Amino acid sequence: MHPEEPTVNPAPADPTQPRQVRRILRLFTPYRGRLAVVGLLVGASSLVSVATPFLLKEILDVAIPQGRTGLLTLLALGMILSAVVNSVFGVLQTLISTTVGQRVMHDLRTAVYGRLQRMSLAFFTRTRTGEVQSRIANDIGGMQATVTSTATSLVSNLTSVVATIVAMVALDWRLTAVSLILLPLFVWISRRVGNERKKIATRRQKQMAAMAATVTESLSVSGILLGRTMGRADSLTTSFAAESERLVDLEVRSNMAGRWRMAVIGIVMAALPAFIYWTAGLAQQFGGPAVSIGTLVAFVSLQQGLFRPTVSLLSTGVQIQTSLALFQRIFEYLDLPIDITEPEKPVHLDRVKGEIRFEDVEFRYDDKGAPTLRGIDITVPAGGSLAVVGPTGSGKSTLSYLVPRLYDVTGGRVTIDGVDVRDLDFDTLARAVGVVSQETYLFHASVAENLRFAKPDATDEELHAAAKAAQIHDHIASLPDGYDTVVGERGHRFSGGEKQRLAIARTILRDPPVLILDEATSALDTRTEHAVQEAIDALSADRTTITIAHRLSTVRDADQIVVLDTGRAVERGTHEELLERDGRYAALVRRDAQLEPTR
Repeated sequence: MHPEEPTVNPAPADPTQPRQVRRILRLFTPYRGRLAVVGLLVGASSLVSVATPFLLKEILDVAIPQGRTGLLTLLALGMILSAVVNSVFGVLQTLISTTVGQRVMHDLRTAVYGRLQRMSLAFFTRTRTGEVQSRIANDIGGMQATVTSTATSLVSNLTSVVATIVAMVALDWRLTAVSLILLPLFVWISRRVGNERKKIATRRQKQMAAMAATVTESLSVSGILLGRTMGRADSLTTSFAAESERLVDLEVRSNMAGRWRMAVIGIVMAALPAFIYWTAGLAQQFGGPAVSIGTLVAFVSLQQGLFRPTVSLLSTGVQIQTSLALFQRIFEYLDLPIDITEPEKPVHLDRVKGEIRFEDVEFRYDDKGAPTLRGIDITVPAGGSLAVVGPTGSGKSTLSYLVPRLYDVTGGRVTIDGVDVRDLDFDTLARAVGVVSQETYLFHASVAENLRFAKPDATDEELHAAAKAAQIHDHIASLPDGYDTVVGERGHRFSGGEKQRLAIARTILRDPPVLILDEATSALDTRTEHAVQEAIDALSADRTTITIAHRLSTVRDADQIVVLDTGRAVERGTHEELLERDGRYAALVRRDAQLEPTR
């Protein structure tokens, strides 16, 4: 396996960095009140920090030489008080900024998850699950340091640098000029380093997404079963090790990018105090202006105080540039166009009878590709039953997905009780249409929790009644934990037939007037199919039912049978009528009869 590029088709990214930065800053807008408090704390902390060197100057130049014990005591207490106030302000600042940062992280995670919930089924069929998970977990998780501390660190360090430089100028502008002469060079170097790390960060996140996809696919229950039965466990491990090795290389490169250049900056700034002492000494020796010991020590103290926030500020700049790559990946998902949307003034139906109409329906997955469905005209009366049959790839499942708007038609329309499904509100549509598919999905939770996913406020009596109707209650009751039994990952503690009946019970609990059965028994053996079919018959009673069938024995009693071939309805009628015509349907029935003994 090799890393894959994300399969999303994002909207065009912001062409300039400043626009992206403004978009990031807007994330903090709801918390501007708290950030203002942080700003006040930062400003106050910076002023208190700058005051300490001036107190030191007075101690060295006045209090000690003049023997003023009282003044010395006050100045010393002032320095201690400054440290205490700084510590208190620092704790409060960290609490507020971390809270704001975590709220922003929560907003981002929720926004991305909500956006993905609104995407059409087509998006998920072309995107690896691990890629989606990586965007939410790795990309947003990788921004944690930036949104929780970087913004505050930026303000704090910038304020400290400005306040310290002002204080240094107040002490001696000449020494200040000497101290800051190399600062523009340091800023330029840090920007270069940041750009390098941003490029590497983009590649690193893509590699992490590829690894997440591999883990999700190969370490699921189905993936383990496939790997073991195909004897591919060792090759999968080797493939994962190769991907992990690529990630190791990118992590090392990310951490080492510009490290030597930043180290040189640190060395130069650490050596500046010695350079200042040397400069002051030479100036005095050659007749320059004399600098008092107190002023010199206070100046070097300020300079040392300038060293930490300046290096931190440069490092923060590098971190922000690196984080822009992560923000860009998140913004790609937030900018994904929503294919299926609710209209501005949606239609709400309090009661759905269940008449379904396909009116000259056309559907294609790709604008450039051939239509999957075309010219489909079918009416299913309320309470009636329609069976759709045909060879693999004829468009049967796609047709059924148009009713609950898992896809939208590209031509014609689908209506429920005469209302275009695209005009209905999502709540009406969700209440109106229930789907039971061949691929039954159960959460890693208890039986009761899986059933209540359809109706969160369902009582135990309602759960039992739905399970009895689906002919699964007795089996659940026989389990040691009953309805509290955990079904396991994707329900693998239950057989295929048991999972199908649980899915049917879940749908019965929701009680939809329109039911879609998408090859719900095709993967089951004949005995299990019979039990599941009885549950389906109970579920289908008094509902409008559309059955996508592989085994034709399950659809003989349908009010209407439609045969699809290459996306067109080529035959329609009852079972007896279609047999009399001796056409496509009759051929499918004969094929089914020949295959029956082998099942």
